[in-house]
Amino acid sequence: MKRIPTPLALGIFAVILSWLVFTLYQFAKGITGQIVYFTDVPGSVGLGFRTSAGLIALSIISLTLLGRELSIPETIISLRWIILFEAIYWIALFPSAIWGFYFPGGFGYTREVIITSTGLPCLFESTILPAFLLVLFTKLKLDNPYFEKAKWTLICGTLYIFILWFNYAMQWVAEIFRTGIGFILNYSVNIFTFALTAIGLLLIAFYSAICTRKYIKNPNKLSLKQIGITITALGLYFDINILLWLIYGSPGGWNLWHTFFIYHNMDLWAATMPLAGLPLILYSTQLKL
Repeated sequence: MKRIPTPLALGIFAVILSWLVFTLYQFAKGITGQIVYFTDVPGSVGLGFRTSAGLIALSIISLTLLGRELSIPETIISLRWIILFEAIYWIALFPSAIWGFYFPGGFGYTREVIITSTGLPCLFESTILPAFLLVLFTKLKLDNPYFEKAKWTLICGTLYIFILWFNYAMQWVAEIFRTGIGFILNYSVNIFTFALTAIGLLLIAFYSAICTRKYIKNPNKLSLKQIGITITALGLYFDINILLWLIYGSPGGWNLWHTFFIYHNMDLWAATMPLAGLPLILYSTQLKL
């Protein structure tokens, strides 16, 4: 593979740096703001592992920018550590799933709202996603064929988007349970934002799944341009939601959707993804494998 063009390397650096800084901030905030120890302590431990993964990733891209690229064995080993630490981060959310299903209700929340907003999303996040990440960890061995490494990387990337879609969609459903469908239908901004998640994010996930399926059927055609489009679209999803919140606030008053997405979302760093996605689209022909 040819050397990564500088604009693309800088874009990747910006995304990884934002991932690390944001995760480190959430990690520090979590340590100092423990409320429900059964869920907050494992969550903070998980963020610690994700912070470590970010440090490794930042080291890799920094060396690339400095002209000292890692050897293939070094890169594979580093990537496996990143994948392993990321899997542990998601596994650490399992206590939150247990809490979400067993919390009897209270503090203004019904049991159905807690199950929908916390129990189900955390159950899927902490079981399905790390299971696939651990498969990817085993596939990222030096002696495994390139096709296997790329295939499972694409599968996990697609699964990430589906998991995000399910998580965010459940926050909308939980708010409907809490206040009724009027929360969406009475405000045009909420209608658009709801559609952006329920339909827009799901379409991004399906597009990624289609691209992955095409590669699996024809391993000789790995479209980096399509990967760039997926990354850019995913980042724009976050950008648009954040921008709408900054402009319009929370139409209808306090709600679960904005509280989760803006204040408790561990993946807001993904808003920087177009910085890597757009250069990948522009320079994809130079990186053709």
